[in-house]
Amino acid sequence: MPKGNPSLDMTPMVDLAFLLVTFFMLTASVRVSEPVIVDTPSSTSDKLLPDNVILITVDNKGKAFYNINNYDVRVKTLEKMAAQYKVAFTDKEKERFGKMTSFGVPMAQLKEYVNMEDAQRAKVKSTGVPLDSLHNELGDWIQFGRIEAAKQARTQKEKSEKLGRQFKYEPLRFAIKADGEANYIAVKQVIKVFTDKDVYRFNLITNLEAGDKK
Repeated sequence: MPKGNPSLDMTPMVDLAFLLVTFFMLTASVRVSEPVIVDTPSSTSDKLLPDNVILITVDNKGKAFYNINNYDVRVKTLEKMAAQYKVAFTDKEKERFGKMTSFGVPMAQLKEYVNMEDAQRAKVKSTGVPLDSLHNELGDWIQFGRIEAAKQARTQKEKSEKLGRQFKYEPLRFAIKADGEANYIAVKQVIKVFTDKDVYRFNLITNLEAGDKK
């Protein structure tokens, strides 16, 4: 009996590969570079950082950087700060700010900083968000961020109740991510800003000793 050569049709597999590539291209988001990279101390804690969080980063020079990872809350917080410090932002600037990560500049310089491209921001020597007793902008960012996060949670709850859905609320958390070489006094100042705003529970971000960041 003559033996035929087996054949394998690769067309479905190629189609599937292109579908997967297209899916990842459409769903992927551009990662915005951080203005500061810190080398956190290690610990044995294995708790993960929650999604709904206000994060204060302290670099090895003791400068503070602010971030809140919710687009709508970021924009609303910026509007509150703009009214407080009398700095006008356009809708385009608010949109750009909402897509940014952490920042470490005073309100007087924030408008210029927002309008920079990522490559320009990477070259900026940030002075940190002021947190001294006379110009405690960091405290205002934390306070307004907390207020706007609570407002958004109430709005989402009301919408869920109208639709007859169960609302699962994740409370806003607070965290400090300090460089291992940062001066203890600088970290203590950030903690004082939290406590002055009646925030007494917060996470300290560290490196897991095995090497995975938590």
